Amino acid sequence: MKDKIIAIPLENGILCSHFGHCQMFAIVKVKDGKIIEIREEVPPEHVPGLYPRWVAQFGVSDVIAGGMGQQAIALFHEQGINTFVGAPQNAAKELVEDFLKGSLQLTANYCNH
Repeated sequence: MKDKIIAIPLENGILCSHFGHCQMFAIVKVKDGKIIEIREEVPPEHVPGLYPRWVAQFGVSDVIAGGMGQQAIALFHEQGINTFVGAPQNAAKELVEDFLKGSLQLTANYCNH
């Protein structure tokens, strides 16, 4: 598995169900299939279309989210960043561990804008 940097929107320490309303992002570095660092970054005030560009500055390869609007998904894909939406409201470490094992359970993207 190649090295990855995974961003996860958080609220109160767990995945925030609405991407654009999160309090912070976990930036998780993965090397050789193992988590080597988890840090938290506070995003700027939300403006539509801003978060995908802001997250990209950290060298992110993948985003795990609950709900995410189509504009944000498109902006991530334009930058070569994979999006995985419909993730459960768990802690970042647990989400990434499940993602790396191939057992992350994704459901519908409930964001409708």
